Amino acid sequence: MNVVVFGATGMVGAGVVMECLEDPRVRSILVLGRTPCGVVHPKLREFIRSDFFDYSDAKADLTGRDACFFCLGVSAAGMTEAAYYHLTYELTLSAATALADLNPDLTFCYVSGEGTDSTERGRFMWARVKGKTENHLLRIPFHAYMFRPGFIQPLKGVRSKTKWYQAVYTVLRPLYPLLRRLLPRHVTTTENVARAMIRVAASGYSKRVLENPDINVLAATA
Repeated sequence: MNVVVFGATGMVGAGVVMECLEDPRVRSILVLGRTPCGVVHPKLREFIRSDFFDYSDAKADLTGRDACFFCLGVSAAGMTEAAYYHLTYELTLSAATALADLNPDLTFCYVSGEGTDSTERGRFMWARVKGKTENHLLRIPFHAYMFRPGFIQPLKGVRSKTKWYQAVYTVLRPLYPLLRRLLPRHVTTTENVARAMIRVAASGYSKRVLENPDINVLAATA
């Protein structure tokens, strides 16, 4: 597969890049980001850009892609709904529609999160916006899959860019085996999310919306 990854400098995206590098099913990786991801590998090429709403200048780079792993996202903390909508719904759909036009048979794997609100009418702003984004992606004529992980434990040296998030992960790391036993439906890892996404891109899946248990089952059989 020739894949494109958005959000490779984030925690989930970094995990996806790491697993793609190790997986023989992935032939090439195009990373789109604002800053370098810090990875050098023969399979990986970076496309550094500042505009994530217009891809008219990137048609040659985006053509011929089999899958997109869209891990780009922002925290809703302290943001207005309009700002979060712009950087979540509008940004994601700009990339997705551009890729779909160039690659009609593309598999698009979108990372949203546990608790995403498909009705778009719930009390939590982030969940409504994520739900609207998912719903629109599922209507685009390509193979779209929504990934809703719960608590994600970073593995293999992957770290969160958000300092207080990373502090939480560091504290909880010794407790992860216990959390996995007590909350198996709500706990996963960066490795599991990445492996599940690659598996879906390579072979498809019976569900279009994957909750945390689906992610862990797929990862175990990837």
